[in-house]
Amino acid sequence: MLPIWIATVAWGLGSILWAELVRDLYHAFAHVWQPLYRLHVWHHRVFRPNLTPASEEIYQQAHWRNDVPEALVMLGFGLLWWLGAYLVLPSHHWVAGIGCLYTLSFLGSAIARGSGIPGADRLTDLTHQPGPFATPPSRWFVNRPYHWRHHFDNQNAYFCGTFTFIDKLMGTALSLKGKTVAVTGASGTLGRSLLLHLHEAGAKVIALTSGNEAIALTLESETLEINTVTWQIGHENDLAALFEKVDILILNHGMNVHGDRTPEAIANSYQVNTFSSWRLMELFFTTVRTNQDIARKEVWVNTSEAEANPAFSPLYELTKRTLGDLVTLRRLDAPCIVRKLILGPFKSNLNPIGVMSANWVAKQIVKQAKADNRNIIVTINPLTFITFPIKELLNSVYFKLFSRPGIQGTQPSETNHPLP
Repeated sequence: MLPIWIATVAWGLGSILWAELVRDLYHAFAHVWQPLYRLHVWHHRVFRPNLTPASEEIYQQAHWRNDVPEALVMLGFGLLWWLGAYLVLPSHHWVAGIGCLYTLSFLGSAIARGSGIPGADRLTDLTHQPGPFATPPSRWFVNRPYHWRHHFDNQNAYFCGTFTFIDKLMGTALSLKGKTVAVTGASGTLGRSLLLHLHEAGAKVIALTSGNEAIALTLESETLEINTVTWQIGHENDLAALFEKVDILILNHGMNVHGDRTPEAIANSYQVNTFSSWRLMELFFTTVRTNQDIARKEVWVNTSEAEANPAFSPLYELTKRTLGDLVTLRRLDAPCIVRKLILGPFKSNLNPIGVMSANWVAKQIVKQAKADNRNIIVTINPLTFITFPIKELLNSVYFKLFSRPGIQGTQPSETNHPLP
């Protein structure tokens, strides 16, 4: 039996989490049940893309029609939680009332905003404040760019109000629908599989390849021609104009010289596996200028399991670890979300003895990305789920303590137009 103080704390914290769970599910339900949506749609009528209200009247009406009913539902379910605590823990049931007090703060602030009390919006409506975004969408807590995406990226995703847990579980923490996604190494086994699953998720895909043949996907009995762009290592700047139109860049190209350790093999491996990806990532960062760019743009980098574990190919390990460390360092200050793809041995031209299907790996990558995993691990090796997070945490802390960000050349604009 749990000690009484542990049970008391659990009921108290649980009451707050319960309130947030009810709020997020109410929000999601409001997008599928028409009677509720007629109230909730006022919330979507309020804001312009720069998060300024369309009018004060609509802003106030939105709170009476959406926020106040939402808080009342939260309060009703909070009272049920309190009743449960009374039945299970009668001597300390009062602690379950914390969730009700927590909900009353939302109800009170919604009434204040609906009544037009001066300053109530600035004090209590934090995710709708106008102005430049300081950081990309947060991973665990809802910040302004995270919630901006619910309004202007996809209204059927990004439902959470404070914590992002429910979106992660529902796979709505990242919407790929309508996004332009460019994939390097697109002619390879994994590249083609990624194009397929991204297309099925509603993305507009672009194949980046060093080959000369156009890439096509087979969908059931149909053949789909993919927008194919040819590029070469060392000529990354040729893609600058294209990157302006790309929402998500997936760096997936690479080479494996296996046991070769000649000077030529070393130079080529670093050029392809490390520095070309680094240059492409930095080039893509220069396109992140507006609030919309900060909220929507991402880079996914395939550093592979070799970043943390042996791959029995020394140069492949060295180059991928170097790339992984550079990405860890750079994403401390990156202007948009940067994800790592930590992939185990899948069958491909680079690894003909791989044990995983590239199609299955690609499917898992897309699934984990939609759950907003920033480090996407797909492998059959259970040790990787232990070694990589430890390695990533220690490196990140070390880099943060013993390095400093450079001077930023520009500040983001709160409009959707590039800065001059």
